[in-house]
Amino acid sequence: MGEKITGIHAIEEALKNASRGSTLYLLRGDKRNSALEFKAMSTGKTAVKKVSEVELNRLAGNADHRGAVLDLGARSSQSQGGRLKEVSILDFCKSLKDGQSALVLALDEITDPHNLGAILRSADQFSASLIIVPERRSASANETVIRISSGAAQYVTMSTVTNLARELDVLKDYGFWVYGADMNGENSYNMEFAKRTVIVMGSEGSGMRSLVRTKCDHMLSIPMSGHIDSLNVSVAAGILMYEYRRSNPV
Repeated sequence: MGEKITGIHAIEEALKNASRGSTLYLLRGDKRNSALEFKAMSTGKTAVKKVSEVELNRLAGNADHRGAVLDLGARSSQSQGGRLKEVSILDFCKSLKDGQSALVLALDEITDPHNLGAILRSADQFSASLIIVPERRSASANETVIRISSGAAQYVTMSTVTNLARELDVLKDYGFWVYGADMNGENSYNMEFAKRTVIVMGSEGSGMRSLVRTKCDHMLSIPMSGHIDSLNVSVAAGILMYEYRRSNPV
């Protein structure tokens, strides 16, 4: 078996790119997901199997499956694993044309898969070119992330790196300006973002690491007037991507 996906919206998106050997498991006698069954059969590549609740629970692990689990199969798991498209930072930079703008989001040790899933959803909506995550101490694009992203994970390109600070230097060599999110930074509303921008989001608890911070050309903040002193990192990431798109529309 390969990567398993739960969540109706995530399954719908994954079915669009599912390869032969994938299987949609549905709860026997449950009519709620008849539309999913039709979509799976329409692909001509995805088998449909009706199983007991015990079997579906086993396939889904701890996930809330809502009566459906998509197994992408061994071949799909080996190619993309049902996860984001992967690329190296250098290959990404080399693929850009002269003068081409790009929005990159660098996540410095974001560990909550729910936050990563929500960030991916916003990244798809704001046409982020690339999401960067460190190899260690970071959430990865697992089943939970794919489900929370409502299928957006199928469309966002990711780079998993061993040394985020070093890769930021590579991006800067290719004309990127690096903006770090910080409560004490400059008001993001007044920021004029470069055409090639990297936005760095720090971890949920301790924020950005000191070495990563030294790579930032600017520090920016989101103006707030509420009673709490910070936003959830996924909300903040969405706001900052929007601010970039205000001055650099697609």
